[in-house]
Amino acid sequence: MSGEKREGRPRFRPPRGGPGGLGLLEKPQDFKGTFRRLAGYLRPHLGRTVIVFVLAIMSTAFGILSPRILGLATTEMFESVQAGRAIDFAYIGKVLLILGVLYLLSALFSFGQQFIMAGVAQKTVYDLRREIKHKLTRLPLRYYDARTHGEILSRVTNDVDTISSSLQQSLTQLITAIVTLAGVIIMMLAISPLLTLVVVLVLPVAFALTRIITKRSRQYFVGQQKNLGELNGHIEEMLTGHKIIKAFSREKQSLEKFKEVNDRLYNSGWKAQFISGIIMPMMNFLNNLGFVAVCALGGFLVARGAMALGDLQAMIHYSRHFTQPITQTASIANIMQATMAAAERVFEVLDEVEEAPDNPDAPEIRESRGAVSFQGVQFGYKKDDLLYENLDINVHEGQTVAIVGPTGAGKTTLVNLLLRFYDIDAGRITVDGLDIRELKREDLRQIFGMVLQDTWLFNGTIRDNIAYGRLDASEEEVVQAAVAARADHFIRTLPEGYNTLLNEEASNISQGEKQLLTIARAILADPAILILDEATSSVDTRTEVLIQKAMAQLMQGRTSFVIAHRLSTIRNADLILVMNEGQIVEQGTHEGLLAKNGFYAELYNSQFAGVNSSGANPLAIG
Repeated sequence: MSGEKREGRPRFRPPRGGPGGLGLLEKPQDFKGTFRRLAGYLRPHLGRTVIVFVLAIMSTAFGILSPRILGLATTEMFESVQAGRAIDFAYIGKVLLILGVLYLLSALFSFGQQFIMAGVAQKTVYDLRREIKHKLTRLPLRYYDARTHGEILSRVTNDVDTISSSLQQSLTQLITAIVTLAGVIIMMLAISPLLTLVVVLVLPVAFALTRIITKRSRQYFVGQQKNLGELNGHIEEMLTGHKIIKAFSREKQSLEKFKEVNDRLYNSGWKAQFISGIIMPMMNFLNNLGFVAVCALGGFLVARGAMALGDLQAMIHYSRHFTQPITQTASIANIMQATMAAAERVFEVLDEVEEAPDNPDAPEIRESRGAVSFQGVQFGYKKDDLLYENLDINVHEGQTVAIVGPTGAGKTTLVNLLLRFYDIDAGRITVDGLDIRELKREDLRQIFGMVLQDTWLFNGTIRDNIAYGRLDASEEEVVQAAVAARADHFIRTLPEGYNTLLNEEASNISQGEKQLLTIARAILADPAILILDEATSSVDTRTEVLIQKAMAQLMQGRTSFVIAHRLSTIRNADLILVMNEGQIVEQGTHEGLLAKNGFYAELYNSQFAGVNSSGANPLAIG
């Protein structure tokens, strides 16, 4: 299905302004609720998560025991030298052997918990990405109209990657930090409660300062994620419209917009990183104060014989590492703020209102005749600004209906409503007498074939793009559709023919050739109802004549909606609907409407004011 021209819809424009413009002062709306919800994704992996916790605890515990055991060897050597006796190297050897085993076990347990946690984190994020992908397929078109593609992509990629990194690293680091802090305090208390008190005095000061810094940095992490999303949206938009920007010499404005967003991202990013980065030097300063106090007081106790030298060595080691888990916890707290901000943005997508579910008892459409009826239809893209009020249209099966009118009259909106891209606010739309809201969307859309003004082709071969209309089509059927669309000749002139690979934007073929392929796709699909929206607007006059012949053959026996088409089709249409501001102001045949000398005649005459004597029409009505 080709792309779609959107008419009368509100387009999303990111907020402008200074730091407040993108919510830099905004905090996660519900940190605890978001955390609990994110933790719920770990529930299916609870068994392996518990194993990770156990391994992390054991790895940390063995690491904590090591300094105390190393102190035994130091004490033995010091006391032996002091007493003038021989050093017991056998004892020291046993101590070192035990120490080596502890270090090895600690490393093995650490490797095991990282290995298992990597699998848990990636599987969790895999499930989250899959849920987002499924959610995006169930969201109404209204959601995409209100947001840039880059903003949506940022939530699916950047925000999910932030969650992934946090789950894989921060979770195990948090466990390690808590166990290390508790273990270090226990070991210090076992050695010297007095020196422990000296070291622990740092704790309330560290917690108070960390809380202040974390609270300050949180708002900037939120702003960083939001600005990154807007920057992605701007870049995606600029790359997509690169030729248009060049054609209208808008490079300067594009760069200015980029600089504006990039500056906001820079400001929020460096503030977040700088403020959170203050934690480490602050903790080092406090740690050094504690270290000096422990060395001075511990040396005095050793000199008095109140403490063994090995115990002082272990105490100094513990005091040096006491603030490390606190620093880790503070850093993780900052990371968790960024993670919760990212998770909230992801959950906002998951919590969006979906399209109304299909009727489970929906009748099957085995073979559509193509009769379409709009009965008292009321619709507006905004609830307080209606485009249609009491719109009535009756189209009999096999009729060709041309819809014309000025831009914004509501022509393309009819397509959106027919295919249930949007649901009407009131009234009924029926196909073969069945209310389309009672049908499954998939079944409904299989009735229609579409060729729109904005072509849509994907990265793949020409054969695959044509067969997108009917995936089980044979090679012969694909070729026949291309022949009918007058596309076979240009395809065979390409080096790889039908195997020619189109790039992501299909920029390696011309706009007219793109349109021919979308027409071939519609021909192959063989639908009951055709929708042609400016289908030949991108092809030359000669090609248009050829396509019109193919279209005339294709439309025989089918209901066809031709929106703002060119003269030949409009003249041959069974019914022409003339729309203006969401209302059908006139309807009838081409000759009949011209005879009325009304709105249609005015459109027609104004369009043909400069037509040459040959009668060729280079313009499209509407």
